[in-house]
Formats: sequence, C-alpha cells, structure tokens
Amino acid sequence: MEILEIMKILAQGEDSHNQFKKNVNNIDSLANELIAFSNTLGGKIFIGVDENTEKEGEIVGLSSEDIYRINHLVSNAASQNVKPAINPLTEIVTINDKRILIIDVPEGLNKPYQDKNGVFWVKSGSDKRKATSREEIQRLFQSSGLVHADKTIVNGMTIADLDMDYFGKFFKKRYGENLEDVGIPLSKTISNMNLGNDGNLNLTGALLFSKSPFSFLPSFIVKAAAFPGEKITDEVYIDNRDITGKLSDVFQQTIRFILSNIKHVQGEQGINSIGKPEIPKIVLEELVANALIHRDYFIQAPVLIFIFTNRIEIISPGHLPNNLTVANIKAGNSNTRNPVLASFAHNILPYRGFGSGILRALENYPNIEFIDDREGNRFKCIIQRVLTV
Repeated sequence: MEILEIMKILAQGEDSHNQFKKNVNNIDSLANELIAFSNTLGGKIFIGVDENTEKEGEIVGLSSEDIYRINHLVSNAASQNVKPAINPLTEIVTINDKRILIIDVPEGLNKPYQDKNGVFWVKSGSDKRKATSREEIQRLFQSSGLVHADKTIVNGMTIADLDMDYFGKFFKKRYGENLEDVGIPLSKTISNMNLGNDGNLNLTGALLFSKSPFSFLPSFIVKAAAFPGEKITDEVYIDNRDITGKLSDVFQQTIRFILSNIKHVQGEQGINSIGKPEIPKIVLEELVANALIHRDYFIQAPVLIFIFTNRIEIISPGHLPNNLTVANIKAGNSNTRNPVLASFAHNILPYRGFGSGILRALENYPNIEFIDDREGNRFKCIIQRVLTV
C-alpha cells in the first residue's frame, strides 16, 4: 500500500474494512478477526497502530521480533484456527522510522468460515460479533451456494395447502398433460418438481401455488405507498396498501398499484384512451419481477414500493449476492439467488431469466439508479419521474 493511502485510513479511524491493533499475541483472537473479515466483505488489519479511542490511528510500531512472531501467528491462525483455511497476505511498511504489519484479508469464497470451536464470526461496524441467528448463518451458507432459501421447507405448510385448481392449470401449461392423468401421487409430483418434500411445501411451492402464502409467510409481501411530496410521511399519503397472495397475484397487484398512482400521457391517442403511463409498463414489470424473484428470502421483511412526486423506489431485502455489482448487472450479468423460484418464474411472470431484465428496463427508460446497500442489506431501484406536465 502507498504511505499516503495508509495515513488517510489511519486518520479516518476504524471501520468495517479496517482494524487497528497495537500488537497481537493471542492466536484465537487473531483467528476470530480473520474469520469476521472473511465472512463479510474482507478488509485489512493494521498491527503496530493504536486502537484506543484517545490515540486511535497513532503509529506505535513493531520490533523485528514482533514482526517475525506475528507473521508466524498469522500463518498458523489462518491454516489451523480458521475452518476452512484462508490465505491472507501480509505487508511490512515503514512510516516515520516505525514499522507496521498490514494483514490483507480478502472476502472468502468458501463461506461460512468458523473457528476451531465451530463459532461463526462476522463484522459489525468496526468490531466483530458471533453470528447467532439461524437466518444469518443460512445467509452465510447461501453466499457460497450451499443452501438456498427458496428450497427451505415452510413449517406447517403441506400439499393440503395447495390451490389445486391453480396448480393443475399450471401443470397442464408447463408439461402438456393433466395432473390427474400422470398417475403419480401428488406428494411425489411435488418432490419431483422441487416444490417440497415428504408432503411438505418449500418456500417456492408455498409462494407460487398455496392458497394463502400470507398465513404462514406474513413477511414476504409487498408494502406499497404513494406520497404527495418527495419524502415519506407517516400521516399523509395518497394511497397505501399491503399486497398479499400468490406471487403471480402480488406481481399483478403491484403493477396495478404503481400504474394507478403515476401519470398517463394522452399523446396522439383518442380522447377516450387512458393514455400511456409516464414510465413504460415493461420497465415496471422487469423491475418488480426482479424484486420478487431475486430478493433474499432469508430476511423476514417485505419488498417496499414508494411512489413520490419525483421518483419511484423499489426496495428489495438483501444486497446483490456474492461479488455481483451494479456495474455487472447493468452489463447483463446475473447470479441467481433463488434458482428454483427463478426456474418457474418464466411460466408465471414476464421473466426470462437471462440477466437481461435490467438491460431491457434501461433501454426503455434510462432514468433509473441502482443502489447496492451492503451495510443496510438491501437493494434499491430509483426510477426518476421526469414528466412535468
């Protein structure tokens, strides 16, 4: 690292990506720091730098013996006390005749990482903490593709909760034959389609085909509101709705909500025409479908739709998965967080699954901003409303 870059980091203080240590002696404590960075977004540990509040960022330096010892400690911690093993890099930098050791810990590719006692550590601001909730640990496994929320069994939901008329019509459309003519027990059919197991529905089966997903999955809805100004107000709104039902119903109702709360342009259409929406319908369909299909279903929270006078915000629980970036998705790249749900979506929603939805939205309406909020663990689409008449 360049000295100017280091000095800037030290002056700013500790954060989620940079940790200071005067010295390191405990291999278990060091391993926990390495694990926390590996399980989160990676970062750097600056050893030989005061971490105390009054002197935070002050260089105290390390002796040659310290550097030799700590390098060996890093090697042993990374290979023996971190499971699976990681490969951090170290660098010695001299500033004002004082040497510091910088440990560069990349974001792990084989999450989740744990210590020798099986404890998972993650970053929490500038500190670290144990990952304790089931959902949080599941998300760590999810980031490595080891588990997917859309395949998890929904407690209490069985094939008795299926909307059989709706499911039968879907089956006929997808497979070209009637469900009752297949000659396979319903529980086996559900298992073969990856919609559940042993007569129980998984998340995909529940969201797509159950009679009432909201009864067992009350968080996985859309909360929509239209406001008279440019900010959220608790007391004044134009329209406000909790949108529930099967995923197909939620999608259609969400599109209708947005269309009913934005302007329509008459243009060259006849006087009795309802006009074209100020934002093309295909743009709204692509963005809403992406929000419903690619959200993080390990997070117990709804998709949010906010309509303001100058913009529309679509907020999905969960930041972009793995190393996917806003630049990636605008270039047509994709990383399917919910592969089973996505495999059925093109039969139910206007969703193609080729990573082209964002491209298509931008081609039809360029005034869209995407924000990958990793700290807040959410993804936001902001559609600017440029129509002024």
